[in-house]
Amino acid sequence: MKIFCLNSKPYKIAAVCILVCIMLCSALFITKSQTVFFGYAARKLPIYSVDTNEKKIAITFDAAWGADKTEEIIKICQKKNIEATFFLVGFWVEKYPDLVKKIDEANIFDIGTHSNTHPNMGGLSEEQMRNELTTSVKLIEDITQKKVKYFRPPYGDYSDRLITVCEDLGLQAIQWSVDSLDWKGLLAGEMLQRITSTVQNGSIILCHNNSDHIVEALPVIIDTLRAQGYTFVKMSNLVYAPGSKIDNNGTQYNTIA
Repeated sequence: MKIFCLNSKPYKIAAVCILVCIMLCSALFITKSQTVFFGYAARKLPIYSVDTNEKKIAITFDAAWGADKTEEIIKICQKKNIEATFFLVGFWVEKYPDLVKKIDEANIFDIGTHSNTHPNMGGLSEEQMRNELTTSVKLIEDITQKKVKYFRPPYGDYSDRLITVCEDLGLQAIQWSVDSLDWKGLLAGEMLQRITSTVQNGSIILCHNNSDHIVEALPVIIDTLRAQGYTFVKMSNLVYAPGSKIDNNGTQYNTIA
């Protein structure tokens, strides 16, 4: 019978190789939106949610194509006495300036930019990113006479460069932690189930202003979550100051990084 001895040279070499592999694997880890490798800087992240002990959440509406349901969304939010946030694309603002005024004059919404032309911004040059942001911000500010503080990347696509440009322009990049999937045509009950199954303190909920069933779903979503003790707030009443710590999951903390 042949006996293998772990003290022999070949096995010592093999053991060392295995140990090195383990160390390399430990040094490289990937979360849902961040990669860290040895001493390299972590990827910059937008805000996905906020760490808070309060039962407050933010519902958001991205507006790029269509506007038929926007006034009804405004009325529902007013009737239900909740705050919310709209992220508007520049070409939408140009097409529907009167609706931008109505959103602003309701005094229960924050208005952020959703870019100017709705491109995948993560791969754009810095100059293109700045143009997308500054152009859309100016269009909104010219109507509202209020500073735009928030930006949502189209398609959720971003990069370190984009987050840096946002920081330079005084914008906080806002992602989401709860996707209603309303853009897929889900029915009101299906949206409600998706949202209630994942919502928690500090959640940011993604909806769209012209999705098929948002008008039917919105009152039910509001009533159900309110019954669970949640308060709906606009972005300025949820997120912390720029420069606050954002962890590997995109959760923002009330601590300067």
